[in-house]
Amino acid sequence: MMTERTFPRGGREIPHRKEATENKAILVMGAPPVVTIPMQQHIGAPCEPIVAVGDHVKIGQKIGESKKYVCAPIHASVSGRVTAVEPRSLLNGQKVMSVVIENDGQEEQLTNSPSDVKKMSPKAIREAVKEAGIVGMGGAGFPTHIKLDPPKPVDTILINGAECEPYLTCDHRLMVEKPTELVGGLRAIMKAAGASRGIIGIEGNKPDAVAILKETIKDDPDLSIVVLQVRYPQGAEKQLIKAVLNREVPSGALPCEVGCVVNNVHTAIAVYQALTEGVPSYERVVTISGGAVLDPRNVLVRIGTPVQALLDYCGGLMGEPAVIVSGGPMTGPPVVNLEGPVVKNLSGILALTPEEVDFDENRPCIRCARCVNACPMGLAPNMLGLYSDKGLYNEAAKIGLRDCIECGLCSYVCPSRRALVTWIKSGKAGLAAQQTKEKVV
Repeated sequence: MMTERTFPRGGREIPHRKEATENKAILVMGAPPVVTIPMQQHIGAPCEPIVAVGDHVKIGQKIGESKKYVCAPIHASVSGRVTAVEPRSLLNGQKVMSVVIENDGQEEQLTNSPSDVKKMSPKAIREAVKEAGIVGMGGAGFPTHIKLDPPKPVDTILINGAECEPYLTCDHRLMVEKPTELVGGLRAIMKAAGASRGIIGIEGNKPDAVAILKETIKDDPDLSIVVLQVRYPQGAEKQLIKAVLNREVPSGALPCEVGCVVNNVHTAIAVYQALTEGVPSYERVVTISGGAVLDPRNVLVRIGTPVQALLDYCGGLMGEPAVIVSGGPMTGPPVVNLEGPVVKNLSGILALTPEEVDFDENRPCIRCARCVNACPMGLAPNMLGLYSDKGLYNEAAKIGLRDCIECGLCSYVCPSRRALVTWIKSGKAGLAAQQTKEKVV
């Protein structure tokens, strides 16, 4: 039996709850009558709209861009008429500048010419990835072309196929259904970043994906599959690097400091499609699941589609859910606006029943240290949460506030159901605001 690798401290096995969708093939959902496409779908500077009300656009046409370094352009996901360029609400209720397009049903497509990756220079690959608007599709949303130009030499590209959050199976299905595209994307990423080897890390609860990808790369000595122990948060970047390469990323440093770059499964496939088919990033696969969903599915959907339309496509809801979450249940924020759109880094929509949810109660800390034992970063979440909640941001920073990866495991294991990760997130924001204020003064 193959030994499964993992990270050395903290973490734990938690219920998978992937059964509802892990064996269901990806369905292609038709484009909605209207899409709302936000100009902020990535870490970094928002895009500026480059279309106006009344303009006719085609699928794949660039509709937003910026000259800022950390940014990725935005493309139309349907053909039709621009009916509004104005602030619209995201799933979390935040309003951002958006382009609203009325779908004319003609499916007029604007694509770039396919490229031969073998003949492309690393710089040309990075430029094509940038023009395609590709960002980290696992949740982070960092512009991919920047990752592919690391400030230090790297020898390894890691593809994160762990998908360790409960319920989510979109990456699993993509590994099973599009292994050739995944491997092709990995190869292109390796060339762009100057890496000599590529590794795909997959948790052991996806044996079909492991088998298919091993067969796909069997004749390629530069590529390998590493099977990972099923242990949350195995898919966190630093934990993945430690498990696969036994390299530890220093505090505040990037993976390139230890010679590697990490990309998500969906991101690698998007890179392949952009290069070989000339298709920019205007659609993605989303897991629709949870006990309140009638027919849970993995769905390929256009960017800008209202989330309510996805739920309707999966048969609607069975009663009133306790909460609807965007992304995974451990790290994803609650959805407050069902008319909010699908964006590039949305991996899941989970409609959870009361039986599936434990809400924060914030009872007194009983000093049990379960959060400390569970923390994969070796921190003291009880104290980080306390300092953050009290506004003592400098004290929290001294004991590792910035090193918290916000996996949510501390809140998950807390018998007093304290909102530790919520307080820590607030503490990070408070620390950043305090430091900005001090610079101004």
